[in-house]
Amino acid sequence: MSFRKVVRQSKFRHVFGQPVKNDQCYEDIRVSRVTWDSTFCAVNPKFLAVIVEASGGGAFLVLPLSKTGRIDKAYPTVCGHTGPVLDIDWCPHNDEVIASGSEDCTVMVWQIPENGLASPLTEPVVVLEGHTKRVGIVTWHPTARNVLLSAGCDNVVLIWNVGTAEELYRLDSLHPDLIYNVSWNRNGSLFCSACKDKSVRIIDPRRGTLVAEREKAHEGARPMRAIFLADGKVFTTGFSRMSERQLALWDPENLEEPMALQELDSSNGALLPFYDPDTSVVYVCGKGDSSIRYFEITDEPPYIHFLNTFTSKEPQRGMGIMPKRGLEVSKCEIARFYKLHERKCEPIVMTVPRKSDLFQDDLYPDTAGPEAALEAEEWVSGRDADPILISLREAYVPSKQRDLKVSRRNVLSDSRPAVAPGSSRPGASTPAASTNTTSASCSLSGAVEAGKLEEVMQELRTLRALVKEQGERIGRLEEQLGRMENGDA
Repeated sequence: MSFRKVVRQSKFRHVFGQPVKNDQCYEDIRVSRVTWDSTFCAVNPKFLAVIVEASGGGAFLVLPLSKTGRIDKAYPTVCGHTGPVLDIDWCPHNDEVIASGSEDCTVMVWQIPENGLASPLTEPVVVLEGHTKRVGIVTWHPTARNVLLSAGCDNVVLIWNVGTAEELYRLDSLHPDLIYNVSWNRNGSLFCSACKDKSVRIIDPRRGTLVAEREKAHEGARPMRAIFLADGKVFTTGFSRMSERQLALWDPENLEEPMALQELDSSNGALLPFYDPDTSVVYVCGKGDSSIRYFEITDEPPYIHFLNTFTSKEPQRGMGIMPKRGLEVSKCEIARFYKLHERKCEPIVMTVPRKSDLFQDDLYPDTAGPEAALEAEEWVSGRDADPILISLREAYVPSKQRDLKVSRRNVLSDSRPAVAPGSSRPGASTPAASTNTTSASCSLSGAVEAGKLEEVMQELRTLRALVKEQGERIGRLEEQLGRMENGDA
């Protein structure tokens, strides 16, 4: 009787990581030394942003992706904060807009010039003031335009409409201690948070209610992380009572017991999880580690399947991940990380080995594109929508970026009770919001704008049809070429 070991089938079992050559790294970057467990790095298909050391305030560097090699010490930075910058996040719906949170208790939103910075940027498009202590977390809503979440060391979560510079929701009673991280779900109807009191919470921000809570998700006292997966499950990283690093998977319907719990090792760096919803792969990077472990999440036990580890010599100070639409699909690249060393940023490419040069449908399902599915006002009114997906088969062509305009009208005036002049609403907060753009509109200019917009939209529709037609033609030619190579034709 013969026993044969059965190996689980997975197209990601042979994913391998490879650092790029030295001339494609970003050298001589003085990465921030501030003691905060954020990624210190944010990247999109146009720019790389890195929080850097700055004297007399806080700054971060914004580089076009093509500007590799040694970065001059005099290269301009984004330097409007008066305290160290703790977190940065690119807007998913505009590749030229980035938000930053700082020790100076403010959140600032910046418009980066199309070709990068030519001089230091000191004036943000909008300053959002509502926190009383340093702001350590900023994260954009995944599907609603101009909706931004910030969380501070005052244990308060604020949700802003950046387009009107106003505070939409203030959640100040749900977290009794320091918030470690916040993660939106797929359609932005809920978010989950990890807190210093060892609890993982699932919160409905529009109602201001706690949907579910798990106390002592990880027993250890060191920092935890919690992220939403595409199917609504929650993935957490943390420490055991014996200070061993752990991963866990939770079903929000039943948080009593984890669906899966794995122990990794006994290092002391916080584990930062990065999730790819298209492939269901979670990449786990430890701060101070020199490795990236990756796991596939499936529907069958044991749910979390270890794939492999990418190991290098140098420890990582921080890490950024490229959105799927910025990858090179022709090279079967399924993820690209930007690893921060002490004085440089090194891209690391994750690849699935394939022999064929044709487009790999199974590796690249339709992914979230740059179009917002909702406006802020629609989201506030209670609507939800999944991300608008794009195909990566047609080489991704970025649309013209819209400048971020800030108007001062109040989108909540319809849904809130009217307040008599001179009186104040009890319990209402009035955060200051200073803006550098004012919008004055008249009906004539509105009609002209609408005409121009219709022209642009018509041109965009024509281009999309053309791109689709060419994509189909390429597909037919590839099929024909495949048949010729196989001797069928």
